[in-house]
Amino acid sequence: MNEQAILRRLKREVCVAQGCTEPIAVSYAVSLACEDLKEEVQSLDVYLSTNMLKNAMGVGIPGTGETGLEIAVALGAVIQQSSKGLEILCDLDADTLQAAHEMMAQGKIHIHHAETNETLYIEVQARSLNHYSTVRIAREHTHLIYHACDGQVFYEEMLDKQKKVESIDQDVMTVQDILDFSRHVAIEKISFLEEGALMNKAVSDEGLKGSYGLQVGRKIKASESQNLLAQNLASHLVAVTAAASDARMDGCPMPIMTTAGSGNQGITCSLPVYELAKLLDKSREEMLRALAISQLMTIHIKHYMGRLSPLCGAGIAGTTGACCGITYLLGGTDKQIGYAINNMLSDVSGMLCDGAKSTCALKIATNVHAAVQCANLALSDISPNETQGIVFDDAEKTISHLGVLVKVGLANADDCILDIMLQKC
Repeated sequence: MNEQAILRRLKREVCVAQGCTEPIAVSYAVSLACEDLKEEVQSLDVYLSTNMLKNAMGVGIPGTGETGLEIAVALGAVIQQSSKGLEILCDLDADTLQAAHEMMAQGKIHIHHAETNETLYIEVQARSLNHYSTVRIAREHTHLIYHACDGQVFYEEMLDKQKKVESIDQDVMTVQDILDFSRHVAIEKISFLEEGALMNKAVSDEGLKGSYGLQVGRKIKASESQNLLAQNLASHLVAVTAAASDARMDGCPMPIMTTAGSGNQGITCSLPVYELAKLLDKSREEMLRALAISQLMTIHIKHYMGRLSPLCGAGIAGTTGACCGITYLLGGTDKQIGYAINNMLSDVSGMLCDGAKSTCALKIATNVHAAVQCANLALSDISPNETQGIVFDDAEKTISHLGVLVKVGLANADDCILDIMLQKC
């Protein structure tokens, strides 16, 4: 795969979002539908796929101190600024929040489980006194597939069941392509990755200061000072990364740089690599190349896992990407980076996703520690061979068969997980 195609893919998949991407995508879709009405919204029916419901039910909404879908829907209807994309909730003020609460109190919002095979699907039917608008989004968080108002269709795209949107520019990328690109691309072309890492570091700093979520990162950092955990490089990387997830999942209003549609994936594949580069006093070039490896490996693994998945994207794809970046920073060869992939997927590939919420930080903490451990093993040329489990000698085959595990072996897992979650409602 050529350099330009990989760079295009990287820039498309690394982008800014305000809040957890699933409920924010719902806010975006609702906003787009309500903009058509040009008058007061009378009712909103929102239909969501299993994965969208699972990932949006329990996560904090930025600037509200609240969790869940109803507030995300109401805010989208009140704000009506779809041009902001996934930053639609930035600069939220008290008047907007009050208007959203009034809409919720009036019983205008109805959320439904969509009958669809798409893992990422949002349909909004918005009604006012004189108008009716429909918006549908699928496969990516802002990928519009249908938009109509009062029977006039503005846009419609037929989804090809055989070709996913997420495979654009990606279906021929390989592990070796990623390594060749990252080792040789001119660093000015990937300098935007540093901006993303700094953005995510700012959220981490906030998470270490504030009492967000389960305070996983903050308490790990505090344990270091009390000698409950060794004051070492690994625990520092774990604390810094988990703290950013603590803050994000609890509704911290600061923007985050996402990777492959997920803020936690962006956090997990950038912060351990960025922090390690700083601690080891690596050059800016080494840091950027390590970030490129980490980001692209995450994107590549997520291509096989799916945009939304019954397995934890941040904990598996994000930390495997980070493990590759760490291995590179510590002088690892291409072969050793392959070992790092196999070590990680042998270790963490069974971690389930039971929705976006504060416990995501626990999973991230566990797997960042695993990333450091697996990188160290890889640097000693230690890795399982293909007689063991789902691993193949070729890391590329290991990654592709992880996709088989997700799409065939775990085909009904999301429905089961959501059923368990809904028993508490």
